[in-house]
Amino acid sequence: MSTLTSGASTGHHSAATHSRGPSTPRKIASLLTIAAGVVLLASTFMNNLFAVGPAFEDLIDDFRPLLAQEAIDTAKTDVAGLGMALAAIRLADRHAAGSAAAHPGRTFGLYRLEILAALANAVLLFGVAGYVLVEAVQRFGDAPEIDSGPVLVAAGLGLLANLVAFALLREGSKESLNVEGAYLEVLADTVGSVGVIVGALVMRSTGWAWIDPAVGVAIGLWVVPRTWRLAGQAVRILIQAAPQDLDLDALAVDLAAIDGVVDVHDLHVWTLTSEMDVASAHLMIGVDQDAHAVLDGARSVLQERYGIAHATLQVEPEDHQGCNDVTW
Repeated sequence: MSTLTSGASTGHHSAATHSRGPSTPRKIASLLTIAAGVVLLASTFMNNLFAVGPAFEDLIDDFRPLLAQEAIDTAKTDVAGLGMALAAIRLADRHAAGSAAAHPGRTFGLYRLEILAALANAVLLFGVAGYVLVEAVQRFGDAPEIDSGPVLVAAGLGLLANLVAFALLREGSKESLNVEGAYLEVLADTVGSVGVIVGALVMRSTGWAWIDPAVGVAIGLWVVPRTWRLAGQAVRILIQAAPQDLDLDALAVDLAAIDGVVDVHDLHVWTLTSEMDVASAHLMIGVDQDAHAVLDGARSVLQERYGIAHATLQVEPEDHQGCNDVTW
């Protein structure tokens, strides 16, 4: 949607809204629901295996294998992460900006909840990685003898559940930072399950108990940089920085090259949520130029070259005064 304003305050609005097509969030929500259910079942079984199984009564917290504990804890955080992502998508879809009449104060809907959910998932992953790293370091040099059997059972079940969730979320993670956060939770757990299985097999064949904390450290170190990238992307959107893959200087040059435009200023581009970029700009034109033609040209540049469908453009005659009065 683009808006034209001039000295005469002429207005123009396209039919576009802030809302996305209904199929995308609903499809992603369905996939998240299935993935959360699969992981929840696996998490419940693994937790019961170590909590009440008579064969494992002596595996109390101090002697429970770190690898098995990591598999259980990450499965629980997967459920929490998937739940947050699902809730954010549902709320954003239900309170889309297209329903502004019902919620006049929410001019952009609740799309930012998806970014907040992605950031929350990053915080959750940092917490899990930190816990695993601290526990692993504490167990070096004092690793108890461990029965690798229950570790293999827990990790094997977790791997199967995560592979299902991984397949469900892989495509959606390319379209939504929110889903990418949930996907990273599942991916980290998948890698963790593989590491747990390998570590358990090594312990079974060699008796090296130190493999347990060593694999824990490796998993924690693998998670941290990927989580840092996710958190950085979410924070970048929340502080309304320009999209990372957009050349703001090139955009300003392209807008200035439109026939009739003599100056471009107050150009701002930010991301509302994944795949929804927004722009605003002031375009100064010659006194005798057609403002409508300039507006159409600017909309074409923004949509066709930069994929920005929503823009607010103020078209000002060259002799207009007042823009410099704003001090920030």
